Amino acid sequence: MITLKREDYERILAHARSEAPVEACGLIGGVVNGENKEIRKVYILTNTDHAEEHFTLDPKEQLAAVKDMRSEGIVPLGNWHSHPVSPSRPSQEDIRLAYDSSASYLILSLMEEEPVLNSFHVEDGKAEKEELVII
Repeated sequence: MITLKREDYERILAHARSEAPVEACGLIGGVVNGENKEIRKVYILTNTDHAEEHFTLDPKEQLAAVKDMRSEGIVPLGNWHSHPVSPSRPSQEDIRLAYDSSASYLILSLMEEEPVLNSFHVEDGKAEKEELVII
């Protein structure tokens, strides 16, 4: 299970809406307790591709976020990105580029009136939905 504070969800949602139709992206940091991950900090990063169907995290911002995580005593848990016009599930490109099997990949879909956020574990070319709880 992975937990996300409501205020962090609202930050992701607000940023994704402000960037649409371009995909928004960022990192998540927190703690791991056995099978459970607790997101303690959400990082809003620049999509250097400025594209509607894929994203690339800004490398300098990514490094700064990881340094911040270390200083806060948390670890990288994965990343998040938006799908402005497609469902909350990994695209083939998302799966192909998911190199870290220990990471969680959060995808926020804005295609319907009510946004949908899901988390996925990706390994060996397969995506499996993780239980995500917004608290």
